[in-house]
Amino acid sequence: MKPSIFGYKVPTTIEEAVSLLAGDADAVVLAGGQTLLPAMNFRAANPSLLVDIQHIAGLRGIEVGDDRIVVKAMTRHRELELDAEVLRLNPLIAEAMQHVAHVPIRNRGTVVGSLCHADPSAEMPLVLVLLGGSVIAQGPAGRREIAAEDFFQSFLTTARSQDEIVVEARFPVLPAGAGWAFDEVTRRHGDYAVVGVGCTLRVDDSGRAVDLRLAACGISDRPVRLNAAEAILNGTELAPSDLAAAAKASGAAVTQPDDINVTASYRRRALGALIRRTVTAAARRAKGGREGGTVQ
Repeated sequence: MKPSIFGYKVPTTIEEAVSLLAGDADAVVLAGGQTLLPAMNFRAANPSLLVDIQHIAGLRGIEVGDDRIVVKAMTRHRELELDAEVLRLNPLIAEAMQHVAHVPIRNRGTVVGSLCHADPSAEMPLVLVLLGGSVIAQGPAGRREIAAEDFFQSFLTTARSQDEIVVEARFPVLPAGAGWAFDEVTRRHGDYAVVGVGCTLRVDDSGRAVDLRLAACGISDRPVRLNAAEAILNGTELAPSDLAAAAKASGAAVTQPDDINVTASYRRRALGALIRRTVTAAARRAKGGREGGTVQ
């Protein structure tokens, strides 16, 4: 199929782009286009105007600070995946990125575009929620910071107003000694996750997990923190019984109904398996870092 008729503007400033969005309720931002353009071809999306932001100065690149990694709106997935400084400061990002579609898609698609699309089975929204990150949105009233857990509201729905542009995403740096892991279940490599889980944690001197965080995608209408599992696992030595209890307690977080791919029951079983797998891998990495061993 072909898209319906639409207008096309290429602003050179954020202010111009915001003005275009504010002047047309059916205008949308075009960044990488890896989701929007196929949706338009199938007429699942019918915008009246595309506001192409690729020529706006200051919307490209990655800025690394002491406590966070700032990803600008036109930064491609592949740029973030291959950035050596990002890998050093937060290897979870690169690990999760390897599960995002395929390399050709990651070469064109933008990280912020994926966040704004807000597919509840996508990897990068999960990572932002897991890490406690945020986005910066700019609109007619200026800029505002929106925490990840407030930004993702429902299926393909965020807290961004129609006349705002998300100009950057902020991913926290992993603390010293932290372990990390990401894994997912998909029908085929490169597909959206049926269930995905990310974990970060530290291991204290007594061998107990501290600051353990878990988040999942594909189980609800947005990426979610697994608070019940976190409460069970923090302060434990992550024994098999602890992991089993955490997996069981997380079943209630699965609110996605049966669909053409899998049942809700399958999602609960997959979620439990991924919790055990990612927590174990993150703990191994944390212990390897504490002992000065090689962390894989």
